Amino acid sequence: MSGFPLPVRVAAGLAATAVEQARSLPTTLLGLPVTVASQTLQASMRVQQHITELAIKGDEALSALRTPEEQPSWATFDEDVVPEPAPAPVAEPKPEGTSLLAEYDEMSLPQLRGRLRSFSEADLVELLAHEERTAQRPEHVRMLTNRLTRLREQ
Repeated sequence: MSGFPLPVRVAAGLAATAVEQARSLPTTLLGLPVTVASQTLQASMRVQQHITELAIKGDEALSALRTPEEQPSWATFDEDVVPEPAPAPVAEPKPEGTSLLAEYDEMSLPQLRGRLRSFSEADLVELLAHEERTAQRPEHVRMLTNRLTRLREQ
């Protein structure tokens, strides 16, 4: 063991560490801007993540307060864009109690959009005639007419 007292040994260790740090200071200074920039970006990303998490929680909390639109005004679908809708042909009247009409009357606009491609031309004609006789909802009429036109163009 050393014959020097503890405080002297600690002071010598501090002096040696200071000299080592002073020698490596030029290298450390060169990397310092990169380190600071990296830490700043990491902090910024953490803040952005927290803000996004809060926004998501806020959306979930506020979603209970408003009812969703059936079709947003900005949404456009292939079935919605047609230059000239063809006049609907006169279909053979079917009884109002068919299962297709019963299902159709219960469908929302998004549900109708999802099932639209599964309907035959005869089904579309029947549904369009039914819609025009009963509810006359413009969005439903437009969607059925557009799909019927597209189907006939194929």
